[in-house]
Amino acid sequence: MDRGRDTKDSLAGTALQALSRLKEGNERFVRGEARFPTVQKEVLAQLAKRQEPFATILGCSDSRVPPELIFDAGFGELFVIRVAGNVLGDAIFGTLQYAGKHLHTPLFVVLGHERCGAVSAAVDMQLRGAKPESRIEVLLEDILPALEGIDTHQPAEALLNAAVEANVRRTVHEILQTPEAKIREAARDMMLVGAIYELESGRVRFLD
Repeated sequence: MDRGRDTKDSLAGTALQALSRLKEGNERFVRGEARFPTVQKEVLAQLAKRQEPFATILGCSDSRVPPELIFDAGFGELFVIRVAGNVLGDAIFGTLQYAGKHLHTPLFVVLGHERCGAVSAAVDMQLRGAKPESRIEVLLEDILPALEGIDTHQPAEALLNAAVEANVRRTVHEILQTPEAKIREAARDMMLVGAIYELESGRVRFLD
């Protein structure tokens, strides 16, 4: 009996279960049937001892996209990293590494959203020569490489949608290039997916 193979299949199954939980939670959120309007004191007391999130979410800081709410997840169920434009950087990579090495979350999600202000600003910077404040410019420079190859002649809304998706896909790609991700991917004990949150419907669209 190949115990190593069994373990890898089990961990891969755990990641798929985690992804299914996110999808089911988002469906409840869209239907207006969220399960966690309040938090019981015993739950907080238990979580004070340790955390065991089933997924790590790298999302945007936009106030309209709180991962715990849109996935109908309770306290302690998600390890959430939020930064404008869901971009990467040393601190973000360090936090992702912590999630993988110490929290052992089987599922990682890069969550972008429609009408992202950071991505829109990056588009303006690339196409129209807009000059943002210095620190914001540093952030936007992390988004610019994702915009290469996008059809800039399409309507503004379609262009922004394409840019948002391209930014998510690039972030996923960059994470997969790290040594840690390569090791876990080879061991089949991690799943990494990209997703887009639709502001008006509340639905999360997971990318292929």
